[in-house]
Formats: sequence, C-alpha cells, structure tokens
Amino acid sequence: MASSDRKAGLKAPDVWKTHTLPWYDVEKRNVRIGKEGKMDLNTVSAVAAAAKKDSFQLAALAAETRNAALGAIAEGLLAGATAIQTANETDLAAARAAGLPDPIIKRLKFDEKKLEEVVRGIRDLIALPDPIGRILTRRQLDEGLLLEQVSCPIGVVGVVFESRPDALVQIASLCLKSGNCAVLKGGSEAAATNRILFDTIHRAGTSTGIPEHFIVHLESRADISALLKCHDSVDLIIPRGSNEFVRYIMDNSDIPVMGHADGVCHVYLDRAADPV
Repeated sequence: MASSDRKAGLKAPDVWKTHTLPWYDVEKRNVRIGKEGKMDLNTVSAVAAAAKKDSFQLAALAAETRNAALGAIAEGLLAGATAIQTANETDLAAARAAGLPDPIIKRLKFDEKKLEEVVRGIRDLIALPDPIGRILTRRQLDEGLLLEQVSCPIGVVGVVFESRPDALVQIASLCLKSGNCAVLKGGSEAAATNRILFDTIHRAGTSTGIPEHFIVHLESRADISALLKCHDSVDLIIPRGSNEFVRYIMDNSDIPVMGHADGVCHVYLDRAADPV
C-alpha cells in the first residue's frame, strides 16, 4: 500500500496523454450508465456507489436469472451487428487517420467473426456451473462445529483495459456470471465501438431484471484517477496494459489491485523446426 507522499510524487503515465477523446468533459466526467439510466450520476464516486448498492442485489440473484441475462445479451449483440460494425468502422478510420500502428488497428477490429466469437463465448459461459455458493473446503473443527469456505462474489470490480472491444464483452459477461458489478474503462481508440457495445449489453441485461448498475462505462482518462479513490465502493481493480500503467495503478490506490508488473512469455521451438 502506497504512502500519501509516494502518491503525490507520481505522474500519470505518458500513455494516457495521447488521442484525447472528442467528448472529454472534466466537470461531468462523462460517466455512462446506459441510455435508459434513471439516475443523474455525473461523478465517478457517485456511480461507483450506485454500483456498490446494486452489487448486493446482483449477488443474490439466482443463476438462472444471470444466465437469462447473458442469453439476452448474446441475442442483443447479434441483433445489433450492423450498428456495432458501423461504429467499429468509425474507430478504425480514426485510427488509420491518426497513423496508429498496425498491431493496434488489428486489435481494434470488431468484425462479424469477432462478434460470432464473443457470442459463442457468452453461450459457453452460460453452460458453465454457477461459480457462486460452491463449497471450496470443509473442515470439522469439533463435534457439531463445521468450517466451510464458500465462493461468493467480490462486489464491484473496476477493470481498465486496452483498445480491444471484445474485451469489454468478455469482462462484462464474466462479471455478470460471477455476480459482480463492473466499472469498465476501455481504450479511447475503441471509443465508438465500446460505447455501442456497452449500451447493447446494458439494455439487454436490465431488460431481464438485472440491477441498473450491473455495468458502468467510464469514457475519459481523468475518470481513472477518480476511480482509484473509490475505496469505499470498488472492491477490486484489474488493470490491463503496460508495466508502467499497471504499476501506476498499484501505487496510487488503496483498493486491492490484481495486476502484473512483468509479463512472462515463452517461445517453444521444436527440435524439428527450421532454425532459419
């Protein structure tokens, strides 16, 4: 846990300082809760608190209800395929105009194949056993005294991820399956695609009775700093990105962080491979 002096001496990573969002609004923070949201929540702390409140209701829902919501999300994504791909073309055109590297543009692409993959992933997720309420360990401490370790939702999970639109669908689906509310912040290069994916998922999920704030979408980099201060509402932060970015998150929040400092990569070369 970082000290206040250490936090004050750090600056945001340079990676945050590029590709400013066109709808950036410092005062209102541009927090989205879905087009049909009923609450006027204009600060990250307020919307995180709303997600925390809804997390208790989400955790108590039956597996059948959560799976029904996942099914509705899969159908909603398929029904909105044309609009989603149009939004993605907007992001791709902006990325090419900005001269972004080919690997980033490749990750940005969310075509029909990617859509089919994420929908298949959601359906596979539905088929999995309910992760909530599983007895992980059991010990009899004494006569009539049984100690059990039972799986339960974390609560509110904040995830900051790179410019891969499919990641938004995967993270939202996994959090819903496991009974966790999610606060999501994706890369600005995928802004248009992330926005329509979020709206589609939110609309489909809430239409089945899932709590209003089961997912929240943050749209500006300034919101990341605000998110790091929401230790009363956010139970876990998962940053995905460069070592510098992950280290910044870990050093600047009192919220538990599931992050990496260094990647571990291996290349296996079979003895029969051509060494050239």
